[in-house]
Formats: sequence, structure tokens, C-alpha cells
Amino acid sequence: MNKFILLPVAAAVALTPLLAGADAGHDHGPAPVATSTNTPQRLPDGSVYLPKLTQRQLALRTIVAQPGNSRQTFELVGRVTMDPNAGGKVQPMVAGRIEPGPRGLPSLGQPVRKGEVLAYVRASTGAIERANQAAQAAELGANKSLAEKRLARLQQLEGTVPQKDIEVAQAEVMALTERLAAVGGSLSSTEALVAPATGVIASANVVAGQVVDAREVLFEIIDPARLLIEATAHDAKLATRIAAASARIEPGVSIPLTFIGAGRSLREQALPILFRFNPGKQALPSLTVGQPLTVLAQTDQTVTGFAVPTIAIVKDRNNQDIVWVHVGAERFVPRTVRFVPSDGTTSIVIDGLAKGDRFVVQGASLLNQVR
Repeated sequence: MNKFILLPVAAAVALTPLLAGADAGHDHGPAPVATSTNTPQRLPDGSVYLPKLTQRQLALRTIVAQPGNSRQTFELVGRVTMDPNAGGKVQPMVAGRIEPGPRGLPSLGQPVRKGEVLAYVRASTGAIERANQAAQAAELGANKSLAEKRLARLQQLEGTVPQKDIEVAQAEVMALTERLAAVGGSLSSTEALVAPATGVIASANVVAGQVVDAREVLFEIIDPARLLIEATAHDAKLATRIAAASARIEPGVSIPLTFIGAGRSLREQALPILFRFNPGKQALPSLTVGQPLTVLAQTDQTVTGFAVPTIAIVKDRNNQDIVWVHVGAERFVPRTVRFVPSDGTTSIVIDGLAKGDRFVVQGASLLNQVR
């Protein structure tokens, strides 16, 4: 009886390899390899899985979106300019050769004081002009000698000749003396180039012995603490609605500005608007004349949206503006947004966020790099 019990078992064992092999169309390949759940990764829907440990390492910070009203802001293209009352240019009145001043020729960044002699320009004249001046000086010298002799004779006859003749001779000698001094000085005249304001040398375009032309800009002097910003606006009415302004020096860094005034004539179809730096207790960064800057002009009109730090808005692979919304303990979802600038550090999101959304305000650029 044991024989009949073992036969079915043996048959089942023999058929097991045949049953284990599936048809060609039903082969699902090798089993997938399990991935580590502690590895940051970009999920198929575009969201990012980020473990808590990695979040702490990247120093991610989030806040809850709250709607509010902010001033409408416009971005203007500006550049740093010189304050005309705290700087100036040094130009010679005549052409000539450069000679060092009492302290030598000034160098870039050297502080100077108003009225300080920076250099000398020894006037240069042509051969014909020098010959004419020499001839005129010789003629004046001869006339002066004759006038002095005539004055001496009249003084010897004082009392017998009218006093007015003696006075006329004296006046003639004095006039000839002054004319001779003027002509003689023009043969070797030297012009002193003085600093028009107190500040530092912003540009120096001379070396000792250089020949320069009249009205050529040799030095520029600025006061680094009194620079201005000139911006251009294509809307002429914007100048009448400016309530506050700031200059964006770099991402996340801005300096308050004080509105000075606007022009009354267009320049290249744009209205020039002038601002002054108002850093307060904040240290004014090193700026150069002509440096381009972005001016954020806030108007008296308001816009409704969510105040978001500018560094929280990043670009995705499609070059769209996004913020990262924290939808789970370890999951972040990119949200496409539309925004307008508010100041140098804050933007107003007008579309893409909802009240109560928790979004990343620190480390968004690092989160955006997870692949």
C-alpha cells in the first residue's frame, strides 16, 4: 500500500520544474532591487523625497504662506553716478607737458583735499608763436628802457616842468613793466591743477612728462560716501507715485534709497530719475561710478499676494519660477508661481500659492539640485 502513496508524490516532484517555468510572454524578468529609503531622490511626479536627516544637513527652513497687501513695485535699470557737489573732474585750460605736484602724481584711491595741487601743466607753444612772443618782449623791453630814461630826465627838472608830465612818465614805465612781465611769463607759463573737491582719486590718466591737450580729463575725484543712482523709467508718471525705493546690490542684499527728483525731458525715450543712498546704520558697500544696479521703486498703489523671500524662488529645468512646498514630513513638491518684486529681499507671489501652504525659504536652491 505504501507504493501507491509514494507514486503521486514522486510525480508531483517530477512535474515541479515544468510548472515553475512560465511561457515566453509571461516572463517578468528579475525581481526589482530594493532602494534605500534614506537616500534623497526625485520622484517620477517631479516631487522630491528628502529624509529628515538630510533636511537638517541642508538647513532647510519653511514658513506658512499668509496673504497680505504690499506696495506695487517696479524694477528700473540704474547706474551709480557722481554727486556733482561731492566730486569733480580735473582738466587743463591749455595744452602742455605734465609735471608732478608737491606730493608727486596722485594714484588711484589716494585721498585728496579740496584745493590741493595735484600736478602742473607747463604750457607748450609752437616755434612761430614763441618767436613772436620773444620779439614782443624785446620790443617792450626797449620801450621800457626809453621810458625810464625819459622819467629820469623829467625828475631832474622837477620844479621847472609840470608835475603832470612826470606822473604820465611814471605811469608809462609801470604799464610797460607789467606788459613785459605778462609776455615774459607766457613764454614759460605753468598751470597748477588743483582738486575741485575732497574725496579720493577715481581715475588717473597721466604720467610724468605726458603731453596733454586742453580740456582733457586727467583726474576724476569722488566721495565714496556720497554717490548717487540714476535710473530710467519708460513711464513718465512713475516719478509722481514713488513712495520708497531700494537698490539691489546682489541677491538678498539691498540698500534703501531716497528719491531726489526726476527730469523733465526724455533721454533715449526714457525719463531719468535720481536717487541717493540712505544706508542708515548699514555699511555702504564698495561701489564704482558707472556700475549698473537694479532699482526697486515702490509706488503708493498696493497688490495682494504672499510675501516670499526672493531666495525662495528658484528656476526649474524648464526655466520656470517655482517654490518648493512642504506637503509631507519628507516630501516636497515644486509649485510654479508668478511674482512681482517688492524690495531687494522680498517678492510678492500673486499666483501659485494658497493660504496655509508651507514652503521652503532657506535651502531652496539645494533642494532644486536633487535628481
